[in-house]
Amino acid sequence: MSYQEKRSIVSIITGSIILAAYCIYAFGKYQSGLVAPDDLKFWASTILKFIGIGIVAFIIILIIFHIMLSVSIAVSQAVKDGNYDDKEIEKAIKVDMIEDEMDKLIELKSLRFGFSVAGFGFIAGLVALIFNFSAVVMLNILFISFSVGSILEGFVKIFYYRRGLSHA
Repeated sequence: MSYQEKRSIVSIITGSIILAAYCIYAFGKYQSGLVAPDDLKFWASTILKFIGIGIVAFIIILIIFHIMLSVSIAVSQAVKDGNYDDKEIEKAIKVDMIEDEMDKLIELKSLRFGFSVAGFGFIAGLVALIFNFSAVVMLNILFISFSVGSILEGFVKIFYYRRGLSHA
């Protein structure tokens, strides 16, 4: 499995956990009656908190991911060669994380898909307002569609890495 696939899997898992945590927290408070249905301040602050939590979590998890990946490459290189040469291990790590034109194309195609999902969610949020749903519904549609778009972007990356790209 390539570096990009592993990174995509880590991003999918992290995004899914954050979205699930948001749904459990926010809708749990709503269902228990602690939050009024049209309390925009609660919903906006909760969404902002989870955006911040998501950013910090992604940074921390990607740092841990890169450390673990570097350690695993170093261990496999040391086992394979039988010696421990820092320069050789560093070179192997750089080679594993290199990005070529195919990686850039896959990134662009998956970003387009993720943005399409987010754009569809934006339009769905506007349609919800037209049909007299509250602004809270629109905020949740927006947040969830952007989160799902990001998660699906990771799945599209994995799909293209497994299947490959056709230039027809």
